Amino acid sequence: MQKTVTIPFMLLGILFNICLVASNLLETKVIQLFGITATAGLLVFPISYIVNDCVAEVWGFKKARLIIWCGFASNFLLIAFSQLSVRIPAAPFWEGEEAFNFVFGLAPRIAAASLMAFLTGSFINAYVMSRMKIASRGRNFSVRAIVSTLAGESADSLVFFPVAFWGLVPPPELLLMVCTQALLKSLYEVLVLPVTVYIVKYIKKVDGQDVYDIGASYNILKIKDI
Repeated sequence: MQKTVTIPFMLLGILFNICLVASNLLETKVIQLFGITATAGLLVFPISYIVNDCVAEVWGFKKARLIIWCGFASNFLLIAFSQLSVRIPAAPFWEGEEAFNFVFGLAPRIAAASLMAFLTGSFINAYVMSRMKIASRGRNFSVRAIVSTLAGESADSLVFFPVAFWGLVPPPELLLMVCTQALLKSLYEVLVLPVTVYIVKYIKKVDGQDVYDIGASYNILKIKDI
């Protein structure tokens, strides 16, 4: 297996990081679509799972592991610099501090929950996609994409909401939030599945890659092994 990255992989990696950073910022707005209340991050965050599916399908778990840790680093840096910026005194004449702090002043508990949930959900998504590809001998990509996303999004929600809101929100409401978010984000995957299938087929054709993770290590800490 090649130890370099190609232009399609690089572009998907950039998109992955942009979606993660943007979703963190968009989470501060609550929206309502078709009577369903959610955060604006819902518009962007599921794209990261679609990219995860594409990377795991074309280049395998090793490359997926690489972009997941890059995404974690991007998220961590965003949170770290945001917290630093919030704590630096504002200029006396600046009037936007309240709005700035509202967007960037993420509570440490929420920040920790976000980072933990991202790692858990992303790695489960990539693992399920990889194992199912081997078991199915590369067939039924659409089914594998949906199942892996449902598994990853469910894990993400199961980690984020309890860690972020346990003791603040009643358990029945927490369970409802977990189920609603996981289902909505998985539905997103289903709706854009034709686009995902096309992208995967196109990348396999132009990049010449179609990796099967037979014998690969699923140790998430082996970052240098790409």
